[in-house]
Amino acid sequence: MLKPDRSPCHRLTFEEAVAVHRRLMAGEMYSRIAATYDVNQGRIADVKFGRLHPTSHDEAVRRFGR
Repeated sequence: MLKPDRSPCHRLTFEEAVAVHRRLMAGEMYSRIAATYDVNQGRIADVKFGRLHPTSHDEAVRRFGR
């Protein structure tokens, strides 16, 4: 999907995916996380369920525990 200025939406990096996992662990809502990174909630679900950056959950746990 293109933004009004015709540029594509943001693609989450590995580091952002780690941060997404941390925020999910803290109980934040998908919609708020998605808005921060200019992505849709489906991308947040892709991170959560390992379809995007599959090792990011392990890294989040390694860094932050839980």
